[in-house]
This record gives sequence, structure tokens and C-alpha cells, in this order.
Amino acid sequence: MPHTLGIDIGTFESKGVLVDAQGQIIASASRPHKMIVPRAGWAEHRADEDWWGDFVFLCRALLAQSGLDPARIKAIATSAIGPCMLPVDAAGAPLMNGVLYGVDTRATDQITALNTQIGAETIHRRCGNALTSQQVGPKILWLKQTHPELYAQTAMVLTSTSYLTWKLTGHYVIDHYTAANFSPLYDIERQDWTADLAPDILPLEKLPRLMWSTEIAGHVTPEAAAETGLAIGTPVTCGTIDAAAEAVSVGVQHPGQMMMMYGSTIFIIQVTAQAVKDARLWYAPWLFPGTHAAMAGLATSGTLTHWFRDTLAGDTDFPTLVAEAQASPKGAKGLLCLPYFSGERTPIHDPHARGAFFGLNLTHSRGDMFRAVVEGIAAGTAHVLETFAEAGASPAQVMAVGGGTKNALWLQATSDFGGVAQQVCTKTVGASYGNAFLAAVAIGAADPADIALWNPKEREVLPEAVPAYALHYPLWKQLYRQTRDIMQALA
Repeated sequence: MPHTLGIDIGTFESKGVLVDAQGQIIASASRPHKMIVPRAGWAEHRADEDWWGDFVFLCRALLAQSGLDPARIKAIATSAIGPCMLPVDAAGAPLMNGVLYGVDTRATDQITALNTQIGAETIHRRCGNALTSQQVGPKILWLKQTHPELYAQTAMVLTSTSYLTWKLTGHYVIDHYTAANFSPLYDIERQDWTADLAPDILPLEKLPRLMWSTEIAGHVTPEAAAETGLAIGTPVTCGTIDAAAEAVSVGVQHPGQMMMMYGSTIFIIQVTAQAVKDARLWYAPWLFPGTHAAMAGLATSGTLTHWFRDTLAGDTDFPTLVAEAQASPKGAKGLLCLPYFSGERTPIHDPHARGAFFGLNLTHSRGDMFRAVVEGIAAGTAHVLETFAEAGASPAQVMAVGGGTKNALWLQATSDFGGVAQQVCTKTVGASYGNAFLAAVAIGAADPADIALWNPKEREVLPEAVPAYALHYPLWKQLYRQTRDIMQALA
């Protein structure tokens, strides 16, 4: 019976699963790590300690827990946070910490310069995406301009998943879905790297080879086998970004289906029949040829709840905070929270946006404040859903996934603010499970449609009409617009 291995490296935690041919999880493991914030607006991971170190730990933990002969693992698929920027030298060794996805806003000046040099409309037409903090191209330019000595040593620029694949197989590859976030270096019509728009950012030979996510990138090398305990020669797929694997895990595959990922950030993917070109959203080819994806993401979501707990709630656990928030009425007694504690990604693309609590008085409790945080995140999500509708891509079905689905308060607030029903599947493990499925598809052990059998729907969260939200949501949007200049002056 073939088994497959899926591992995902997240912002604060990595997870892995071993799965049998019917999609049953026979072993699971996780490992936490920290996001490094050297200064405001920066976000980093250590490639060897956080990415590869977690991968090795999880492999050995899964093999020990299952007692499975490594030779029975017929394929491996990985995913990780993305898109990231990691320069490596000629030996493949990292030259600095990995610069994370859109939560890292260090390349704001480079974004402005590239938009001026190339033209924002040209970039959007050729690359399918506006230049924002989510894109890797400006971050490579930041490296060139601020650390020329490291840039000179750079033999290849990788992202998190491609670094794992390199460590496993010795091959530098990247999937099209991830590569589309390297604007202005990826042409969406040609589905290939391009130097036409910005020839001075990086020579194209220093970018990984493009592949589709379920293509086999290579096989486990003797060196990787010695570190991980895996069998030499095990096939390894190209891999993808964690959010894409998470969408796969709950059956998002047809146009109109949307994934709502509840994690360190809210991340949304909707499969579409045609490319959706709206500068407020992101675009990428989907994981399989001939399909497309429209995407969005908040900058802080689960990250903000962690900040609240660590900063304002001491040793209080999340179940206690949720219980306190549930005791607060919907609308948090008139308290609004802007969740822009690390700038904001979609739909406003404002790295200078700042978080705020508005309406505080001496009657408000910690539970009111935590409810306001959750409702602020839900309002930000509703703003994204509103943008999808304006772009002509309202979802036909929304699938919720991720650790945040355990938080009933958060799920319900999202449905209420966004006016959408959400389906939750039996398994909410997320990206690592999606990877195990993609690995099975890659070797022909599963068909893409089989995910409905692997992970059936368990329940549905229906939207409720909440008068307080109907009042608060327009005011919430006004709050950002009316305080934007003040927030930027304070930045």
C-alpha cells in the first residue's frame, strides 16, 4: 500500500503528516518556531534552522511515531510560507535570513521606483499583479541596493519551498503559482520568467527552473536521506506555497470555489475560469495547467490574536479569551479595531497602515477588546470579499480551513460580516494534508477528484444578520480612510 508524506512550513509552526492510500492520517507531528522581526516592517526566518531544521525534525518524528519503513513512502510533497526571498551562494548556502512574504514591507522604496520606471499599468498587464509588499522582485532589488556585497555572492534566489526541494534533491525549481509572485520578473501570458520589464533586478539564470506543482522535481539524495531518515531515491514534487496546498486539502479545485484559510494571516484563494486582473487582488496560474487563481490576504490575523494574548493577557490561554469575548455582545459594545498592526495587504495595499482601537471607554473589558480584535479581522475579510464581488468573482462556495477554524467566534464573525456560508471539512490539518494528497496525485495513486473522499464536508457555518455589524462595517471602513494621513505621519 503506497504512503505519501506531506510537510508544511508555516509562519509560526511547521506540520507534517504521513497518509495511507485512502487518505487516512497514520502519523502527524508539529514544531513551533518564531518569526524574527529585526525592526518594524521586517519579517524573517532562518532557512536552515526554521525551514530545513523543522523538515528534518518532522520527518524523523513521523517515521518514529508510525514505525513505517521509509521505503513504503512513495512520494513527498512540501509547501511553505511564501513568497519569500532567500539568496544563496554557489554551494546553495543561505547568505542571509529568508525575507518573508507580504508581511515584510522593507522594499517600499523599490516598489515606488519600479512603478515609476516601468509603469504600474504595464506591470499589472504583464504580470497580473500590482507591485506590493507581496512581490519578490522589489525585495531582490532591495538586496542589490542595500547589500551589494551579498548580491554579488548570490548564485540563486530561492523561496522557502524551493529551498526545501533543493535540500532534498539538489535541484533548484519553483512552481508557476509561486513564481507569479516574483513580479516584475514573471510574464503571465508566456508563463515564464522575463527580463523585459526590469533587466537590472537579477539575471534570469539566477532564478529556479519553472515547473507545475505535481511534477516530480527530483529524488531524495543520499545526503538528505542521512539527515531525514527518508529512503534514497524517493520522488519529491516541485511543491508550492502553503496556502495553495491548504486549498487543495479541502477540495478547492473548480472555478467558483474559494478557500478561506484561518492562520497567522487570513489568506483567500478562488479558482477561476479566466484570469481575474484587478490590482486590489493577486493573480497566479493555479497548480494545474489551464487554470487560474485570484487571491487575497490580510497582513495580520492569527498573528494579531497572538499579539493581544502575549501583550495584554499575560498567561491567559486562547479558550479563556474566546469565552470572555463570547460573553461580550456582538459589536463589542461599540468598540472598533483596525487590524492593520503590520500594514495591510489586500485590498488597500498600504504598508503604512496602522492598527487602532477606537471607541474605548472605562466600561470596556478585556473580553470586549478581544471580540473587537476578532471582529476587526472579520471586517477586513469582508472588505476582501466585497472586492472579489466588485471584480466579478463572487464565490459560489467557501471552504474554511486552518487552525482558526477551531475558534467558533472567529468563524461566525467572518460569515456574519461577509454574508457568506462556510463549509468545514472533517480534516482541518491544512497544507501538510494537501501536500500528502498532491504527492499521491503526482505518482498516479490518486485522482484530483478523490479529495472529496479523502476529506468530506463535516459542517456549515451560516451567516446571521447582526444589526450592530450593519452599522459598524461602514464606520470601520471610514475609520481607515479618515485616519490614514495621521497614521502615516506617525509611522
